[in-house]
Amino acid sequence: NFEHSLQLAEAAINANVAVFFYCLDDAVTSVENNRLQAMRAAGMRLFACAYGAQQRKLPPSENAIFGGLTMLSDMTYATDRFVSFN
Repeated sequence: NFEHSLQLAEAAINANVAVFFYCLDDAVTSVENNRLQAMRAAGMRLFACAYGAQQRKLPPSENAIFGGLTMLSDMTYATDRFVSFN
Protein backbone atom coordinates (compact mmCIF):
# COMPACT_ATOMS: atom_id res chain seq x y z
CA ASN A 1 0.00 0.00 0.00
CA PHE A 2 2.81 2.44 0.74
CA GLU A 3 4.29 1.91 -2.73
CA HIS A 4 0.88 2.55 -4.26
CA SER A 5 0.50 5.77 -2.26
CA LEU A 6 3.91 6.95 -3.49
CA GLN A 7 2.94 6.23 -7.10
CA LEU A 8 -0.35 8.10 -6.71
CA ALA A 9 1.38 11.08 -5.10
CA GLU A 10 4.00 11.16 -7.88
CA ALA A 11 1.28 11.07 -10.55
CA ALA A 12 -0.58 13.91 -8.83
CA ILE A 13 2.55 16.03 -8.56
CA ASN A 14 3.30 15.40 -12.24
CA ALA A 15 -0.26 16.59 -13.01
CA ASN A 16 0.39 19.81 -11.04
CA VAL A 17 -1.99 18.83 -8.24
CA ALA A 18 -1.26 20.11 -4.73
CA VAL A 19 -0.36 17.05 -2.63
CA PHE A 20 -0.48 16.88 1.15
CA PHE A 21 1.00 13.55 2.35
CA TYR A 22 0.42 12.58 5.99
CA CYS A 23 2.41 9.65 7.41
CA LEU A 24 0.55 7.91 10.22
CA ASP A 25 1.45 4.92 12.42
CA ASP A 26 4.19 2.78 10.80
CA ALA A 27 4.45 5.17 7.85
CA VAL A 28 6.25 7.69 10.08
CA THR A 29 9.35 5.51 9.69
CA SER A 30 9.37 6.50 5.99
CA VAL A 31 9.66 10.26 6.46
CA GLU A 32 13.30 10.13 5.39
CA ASN A 33 12.43 7.99 2.32
CA ASN A 34 14.32 9.32 -0.72
CA ARG A 35 11.23 9.32 -2.94
CA LEU A 36 9.16 11.19 -0.35
CA GLN A 37 11.93 13.73 0.06
CA ALA A 38 12.22 14.16 -3.72
CA MET A 39 8.48 14.80 -3.92
CA ARG A 40 8.77 17.20 -1.00
CA ALA A 41 11.49 19.05 -2.90
CA ALA A 42 9.08 19.17 -5.88
CA GLY A 43 6.47 20.93 -3.73
CA MET A 44 4.59 18.18 -1.92
CA ARG A 45 3.70 19.03 1.69
CA LEU A 46 4.90 16.19 3.92
CA PHE A 47 3.40 15.66 7.37
CA ALA A 48 3.98 13.01 10.01
CA CYS A 49 2.14 11.98 13.16
CA ALA A 50 4.15 13.28 16.12
CA TYR A 51 2.67 10.66 18.46
CA GLY A 52 3.48 7.83 16.04
CA ALA A 53 7.06 9.06 15.76
CA GLN A 54 7.36 9.35 19.54
CA GLN A 55 6.05 5.80 20.02
CA ARG A 56 8.67 4.53 17.56
CA LYS A 57 11.39 6.61 19.22
CA LEU A 58 11.97 8.66 16.07
CA PRO A 59 13.17 12.21 16.64
CA PRO A 60 11.36 15.05 14.89
CA SER A 61 12.99 16.04 11.64
CA GLU A 62 13.00 19.12 9.46
CA ASN A 63 12.08 16.80 6.56
CA ALA A 64 8.38 16.78 7.57
CA ILE A 65 5.89 18.81 9.57
CA PHE A 66 5.10 16.84 12.72
CA GLY A 67 1.66 17.25 14.23
CA GLY A 68 -1.34 15.47 15.61
CA LEU A 69 -4.58 14.08 14.31
CA THR A 70 -6.20 17.51 14.58
CA MET A 71 -3.89 18.61 11.79
CA LEU A 72 -4.99 15.59 9.72
CA SER A 73 -8.63 16.41 10.46
CA ASP A 74 -8.14 19.99 9.30
CA MET A 75 -6.48 18.76 6.11
CA THR A 76 -9.34 16.39 5.29
CA TYR A 77 -11.88 19.14 5.92
CA ALA A 78 -10.12 21.59 3.60
CA THR A 79 -9.46 19.23 0.70
CA ASP A 80 -11.40 18.45 -2.45
CA ARG A 81 -10.23 14.82 -2.45
CA PHE A 82 -8.83 12.62 0.29
CA VAL A 83 -7.23 9.22 -0.27
CA SER A 84 -6.21 6.92 2.57
CA PHE A 85 -4.03 3.82 2.51
CA ASN A 86 -3.43 1.43 5.40
